[in-house]
Amino acid sequence: MNDEMAWIVQAQNGSDEAFTYLVKTYQTPVYNLCYRMLGEPEAAEDAAQETFLKVYQNLARYDRERSFATWLLSIAAHHCIDRLRRRRFVSFSIDEDDEAQTELPDRSAPDPETETVRRQEQAHLHLLLQSLDPTDRAALILRYWQDCSEVEIAQALTLTVPAVKSRLHRARRA
Repeated sequence: MNDEMAWIVQAQNGSDEAFTYLVKTYQTPVYNLCYRMLGEPEAAEDAAQETFLKVYQNLARYDRERSFATWLLSIAAHHCIDRLRRRRFVSFSIDEDDEAQTELPDRSAPDPETETVRRQEQAHLHLLLQSLDPTDRAALILRYWQDCSEVEIAQALTLTVPAVKSRLHRARRA
């Protein structure tokens, strides 16, 4: 049994310390997935917290034969997909975008022009991600940001492997 599995077993037996360890280990990947899915830092924080609450409540149902990271990220992805489906209108603030573009670059950055181009590329990528179907977006994020295999993505999103391949292809083309 590896160290992570020992923490999982302890958490399943009611150890708050073990669950805290799991949260600390996975909080960044879960937040990043939620942020890429939802596009807003506050919404991503809320979704990450709700994900860990769901994990805590359902830890006894975790199948130890599966990857814990895949199980956890699938809960986060499904939670974000549900939130996106509940949204009626996609809204954004022009003021927020203006503030991000008028911020002074980090003084420790070696080249302000490079930093500006990087931020613009990130913003453009973020907009492209937001335009995708939520399930396609989740598949793309799990593949390229979380380095999940197609099999893991299929398990996480309850899809078949060919469906994952199709969604990844469609998302890349879009």
